[in-house]
Amino acid sequence: MKTVAFHNLGCKVNDYEMDIMQQKFTENDFLVVPFDQKADVYVINTCTVTNIADRKSRQMLHRAKKENPDSVVIAVGCYVQTSPEAAAKDECIDIAIGNNRKADIIEILNRYYEEKEHKSCFDIIDINKTDVYESMFLEKTAERTRAYIKIQDGCNQFCSYCLIPFARGRSRSRDMEDILKEIDGLSKAGYKEFVLTGIHVSSYGVSGTADFKDNRLADLLEAINRLPGVLRIRLSSLEPRVMTEGFVKRISALEKLCPHFHLSLQSGCDETLKRMNRHYTAEEYRKGVELLRKYFDDPAITTDVIAGFPGETEADFETCYEFVKSIGFYETHIFKYSRRKGTVADRLPDQLTDAEKTKRSHRLIELTKENSKAFRESYLGKTRPVLFEERAEVCGKEYLVGHTPEYIRVCVDTSEALENEIREVSLSKLLDDENVLGFV
Repeated sequence: MKTVAFHNLGCKVNDYEMDIMQQKFTENDFLVVPFDQKADVYVINTCTVTNIADRKSRQMLHRAKKENPDSVVIAVGCYVQTSPEAAAKDECIDIAIGNNRKADIIEILNRYYEEKEHKSCFDIIDINKTDVYESMFLEKTAERTRAYIKIQDGCNQFCSYCLIPFARGRSRSRDMEDILKEIDGLSKAGYKEFVLTGIHVSSYGVSGTADFKDNRLADLLEAINRLPGVLRIRLSSLEPRVMTEGFVKRISALEKLCPHFHLSLQSGCDETLKRMNRHYTAEEYRKGVELLRKYFDDPAITTDVIAGFPGETEADFETCYEFVKSIGFYETHIFKYSRRKGTVADRLPDQLTDAEKTKRSHRLIELTKENSKAFRESYLGKTRPVLFEERAEVCGKEYLVGHTPEYIRVCVDTSEALENEIREVSLSKLLDDENVLGFV
C-alpha cells in the first residue's frame, strides 16, 4: 500500500480542499501518514497571501523532498497558481496543480506515474478566464464536531494589497442543492456545527459587481436552517456592505445561526480604506455593526486590521485606533502590513518602516486584549450552550473544552465523556484571563 502525507498552509478554504484531497487518496487505497514521516507521496497545499506564505510553501516542499528523495512531491494551490515559472524551476516539485484542479489530483498523479521517465507534470489553468466552480463533495473531515463547507470561490474586490483575485480568479458560487446535500450527509455522519466558508462569502450567488442588495446568501442560510440534523450554523469572514437591514433581519430569525460575525475592517480610517480600495467607509462599517447589535442579543463581532499600511500617517493611525476602540470587538486579528510584489500597494509611496509598523501593531494588540476580556466578562454569570470538542491542557490542568455560539472558549472540569455533545454551562469565572471556566 502506498503512503501519502499532507501539509496545509493558508485559509479555511484550503482546509476544506485539503480534506477533499485526503478523501480522494484514501478512496484510492493510500495510507495517510504524518508529514514528518517517510511517504511515497507528499501533498503541500500552498498559500500566497504574503511573501512569508510563499517562503513557507517552498520550505515545506523542500522538506518533503529531503525526507524522501524518491517520493513524488505535489505542490497544489495558490503559490503555484501565481508563480508557475518559479515552481517550474524548483527541482523539489514533481507535480504542480493550480486552483480549480485539486479535485483531479488522483488522475493527475496517475498520469505522472504513466510517464515512463516520470517527467514533471504541471496542470495549471488560466484561473482568470474561468467561471466554473470546481465540483467537490466532502463526506468526512479531520475534525469530529465542526465541518467547514466551501460555498464560493474567487474574488472580484481587488483590494490594493491582495493577490488573491489572481490566485483564485473571479467569484464563482456553488450550487445550493449540492451544498445542502453535503451538509445533510455530514450531519447524518454526526457533525453538529457547519461553518460556511469561501474566498469572499458575501458574494455567494452574486454575479458581476456585488451590490449585495439581493444576494442569495440569506436564501442559503434559511435552507440550511431547515435541515433537521443541523444544530449550529456559523459564517466565516463577511463583507461589511452585506449588512443591510433586510439581510440582518432575515438571518436574525434563524435559530441555528450562531451570533458570531467576522466583519472584515482592515482600517478604521477612511483615507486608508481608500488607498486599500475597500469600497466602504468607517461610518458604513459602524452602521453594519449597529444593525447586528439591533437584531442579535450581544453578538460576538470579530475583525481584521492592518497596521502600517503605506501612507498611513500618525493621525490616520490614531483615527483607526479610536474607531477599533469604540466598536468593542470580541477579537481583532492584527497584521503588520507586508509588502506583496505584484500588488498596487507595493508600488505606493510613503512605505512605513518595520519599526513603526511594529509599534502600531503592538498598540492594537494591547487594545484587542482589553476589548476581548471585556466581552468575555460580559458573559460571566450567564448560562450558554457549549458544543464540546476535545480534552486539552489549559493552565497546567486537563479540561473538557468547547465553544458557545458566540465562539467563547469554555473549559469544564469534568470526567464525563461529552465530546460532540451540547450542554448548558454556567460561565462562572475567567481562567488566566484567556478562557472562560464553567461547570456542567
